[in-house]
Amino acid sequence: MKKSEIAFGVLRIPTDFTMVVLGFMLGYKIRLNGDFIPGMQFPLDASTFPPVNDYFQLVLYFAALLIAVFFFFGLYSMKNTDGPLQEQRKVITFSIVWILLVTAYFFAVRQVFFSRLVLGMSFIITLALLITARLILHLIERQLLRSDIGTIKLLVIGSNKITEKIVKNLKADPHYRIVGYISVKNTEISGLRRLGSLNELARMVRKFSVDRIIQTGHDLDKDQERDVLDFCKENHVEYSFVPDILEMERSNVEIVTVAGLPLIHLKPTPLEGWGKIVKRVFDTLASFFGLILLSPLFALVAILIKLDSTGPVLFTKLDDGSPACRVGQNGKLFKFYKFRTMRPGTHNLRFTELAERNNRKGPVLKIKDDPRVTPFGRLLRRTSIDELPQLWNVLKGDMSMVGPRPHIPEEVADYEKHHKFLLTIKPGITGLSQISGRSDLDFEEEVRLDTFYIKHWTIFRDLKIIIRTFFVVWGGKAAD
Repeated sequence: MKKSEIAFGVLRIPTDFTMVVLGFMLGYKIRLNGDFIPGMQFPLDASTFPPVNDYFQLVLYFAALLIAVFFFFGLYSMKNTDGPLQEQRKVITFSIVWILLVTAYFFAVRQVFFSRLVLGMSFIITLALLITARLILHLIERQLLRSDIGTIKLLVIGSNKITEKIVKNLKADPHYRIVGYISVKNTEISGLRRLGSLNELARMVRKFSVDRIIQTGHDLDKDQERDVLDFCKENHVEYSFVPDILEMERSNVEIVTVAGLPLIHLKPTPLEGWGKIVKRVFDTLASFFGLILLSPLFALVAILIKLDSTGPVLFTKLDDGSPACRVGQNGKLFKFYKFRTMRPGTHNLRFTELAERNNRKGPVLKIKDDPRVTPFGRLLRRTSIDELPQLWNVLKGDMSMVGPRPHIPEEVADYEKHHKFLLTIKPGITGLSQISGRSDLDFEEEVRLDTFYIKHWTIFRDLKIIIRTFFVVWGGKAAD
């Protein structure tokens, strides 16, 4: 999902909230200042008006209720493809629902709003402000799209009547830009560039920075369809298809409207849109308070590391002095932090004289009774305290509290295709595989568990994993 989609999706919330507050405060001030329509008299008993501070607090509740109503009816959808007229129609409709709920509340508690005129006038002003603000956001977004900022670059696979219809509609939608199409047949599509054969898919995706692939027909055989899907998973390209193309894993799908046509969209993870925001907010708060609360423990561990062996407190550099990096989301490298548990200058031994002691299948090495580990380092590993500096990685945004464990570039280089699905989301300090066996798991089993987590993420599952992590660590299950 484009950052601009997330930005505009989030920006609508404070904008709508502000418009409600502004509209009701204007209604209050206009009425309090006396007659506001020339030639018409509206008797005013100012003593019945609540103090402005009390009224302002009430207005905040009104604004929060509008946000809840709009959220319930989908007005904050990240994938907003509504035109301005359709969006304004929804704003008007659900604003009426909102004001009816406000009125119903006063009726239920058997209270009368201090001025029906203020309530009606404030609603009209608020509605005008909501419509205007939404229209301004829409115009700003359209201007950015015209500058190719936030456009979704599409590559179409197929060449048939469905393809032509989709292409025609997509060209009229500024959210999308079609870079061309690939077809296994010789059929031409008017007004659209043919990019070559299916064998050139990887090169075309890189060349045109493709965000999404849409498969529109039955031109491909089952093996080719599977290759396209595997390619999208491996390279983190969104994939949509016309219904009834594949008999495959459809456990995590959604119906999306692209240029007015319904498509089935395969979601690699629920961590799109609001899921991504909720997880990031949780990670930020958890890591921030974790660093503060654990700072005395950090100081104590630092002193004991220095007393136990020579070398730095944190493991941040490799033997050659280069930064110790891990592979994060979408294959991006990031600087990794953890307490040093090994003697300095011994990291590369895992690839040389200690390589034959690896007792784990797959790309990730596991050295039992690692001779490089210091005495205090063994305690840190057994209690997982050595991992706590990664709270800083979480706060920076390189990692998450929960997710697949980050691996070094040399290990990721040996990943098979299906292993790379783990790079769909940010790596975590702990994860489903860590509470299900930690380093004793076979790598393929670890991949299976982490893949399940990615496809079925919820914030409640994150909380459950974090809680279970404490019990696993408390049980003294050692980790490499």
